[in-house]
Amino acid sequence: MKPHLWPRSLAGRTAALLLLGLMLVQGLGLTIHALDRVELQGIVQAREIGGRTFSLWRNLVLLPPERRAAFLADLDMPPGLLASYDPIPVVIPGMPPVSPEVERRFRFGGPPPPPAEHESRFQLDNGPPPPPIPNRFRPREILAAAAPPSGFLLSMRFPDVGWLNLRIDPPAPRPWHSESFLYAFIAMSLCAASLILWGVRRLIRPVAQLAAAADALGRDFNAPPLPEDGPEETSTAARAFNTMASRIRRFVEDRTQMIAAIGHDLRTPITRLRLRAEFMEDDDQRRKMLSDLAEMEAMIDATLAFARDDAAKEPSVAFDLAALCQTVLDEAADAAPEQAEQLTYDGPDRLRAQGRPAALKRALANLVANAVKYAGDAKLCLSVDNGAAQIRIEDSGPGIPESELERAFQPFRRLEGSRNRETGGTGLGLTIARNILRAHGGDVQLRNRPEGGLSARISLPLAT
Repeated sequence: MKPHLWPRSLAGRTAALLLLGLMLVQGLGLTIHALDRVELQGIVQAREIGGRTFSLWRNLVLLPPERRAAFLADLDMPPGLLASYDPIPVVIPGMPPVSPEVERRFRFGGPPPPPAEHESRFQLDNGPPPPPIPNRFRPREILAAAAPPSGFLLSMRFPDVGWLNLRIDPPAPRPWHSESFLYAFIAMSLCAASLILWGVRRLIRPVAQLAAAADALGRDFNAPPLPEDGPEETSTAARAFNTMASRIRRFVEDRTQMIAAIGHDLRTPITRLRLRAEFMEDDDQRRKMLSDLAEMEAMIDATLAFARDDAAKEPSVAFDLAALCQTVLDEAADAAPEQAEQLTYDGPDRLRAQGRPAALKRALANLVANAVKYAGDAKLCLSVDNGAAQIRIEDSGPGIPESELERAFQPFRRLEGSRNRETGGTGLGLTIARNILRAHGGDVQLRNRPEGGLSARISLPLAT
């Protein structure tokens, strides 16, 4: 089967295999039924024609020769059987002989063979076979020849004079005797196909729930556990997934608590160093040490904020993403009034989304703050594409080297070659923003603009 015709989902492939198997079994069953019915109809037709021929011969052989033609003229013959009383036979030498199957079925010449099993049942259901013909009434000669396309000719010589010529054209067998059979078969097949589709969807549902739970765990470590019911295999898989999720959750919590504890404990020695630096007589060295201590404290504050963000349990709610974007720009303008005119918004007035608005606000604020800090301007563009919000935060700054676009998201990574170190920063802003967006099922990437500047491109599902 061609790859583009084969379903991609497990449920689709399972249903397709079962439906193909059903079609194969139904086709074989119909073929067997049709062949058996054709065979049975052939036997019935042979017996019916044989019985009519015997009755016709018995009546004619008892009549005087001059009355036989008139008797045949008044007789109502069944379809497929034509009879005439002639002085000569219609079967002449050189005509093709009848097939062995026809000869076996109509028993030309010699004693009749013993009935087969199905023939015995037929005789039992339809009465005993006709009595044997007395020798004085038997045909003196029987001639048979094939008559295309499917019939045959039979000439029987009377004991006194004349021939009984028969043309026998058995009607074509009908595998489906009843017209309603096809409709019943289609209805039965549709019911079986519906049951297969329903059963497959019900059996594959735990797999789909497992995939959805894995996706939800990537966005929210506090996602509810999977139900551990259903068949043994699915319940075992759900139990293993819940165990894995609890271990990951415990690992993240332990790591976050460790980072928070380290950052908190570092505050004490930093405070002592700051106090000791105040007693230094060298003003230049004192200023450098205090600057380094302030940078270390800022890094610790950012680390603690990062840890608190990981540990936050903000619920997912419905909110207006467009209003949130405008709020981020308004707060950035309040923090830097001299750059307010360089902060612009382009997008819809309202856009409903689902997520954690406080966390998303922090991610967008970090990206906008970077643009304002390093370029002095920021333009936030909001649009919708394929059910996901597309956000672009563009600036007109110097940009960053192509090789550093992905490294910029590493924790504590500061790009000295393209950003000014004097503007500050700890290197966690982009990391926090990407973590928040990925926790919502989205992502962020940096791209250099052809006209100059940097663009942070965000893809965010509207329902998470």
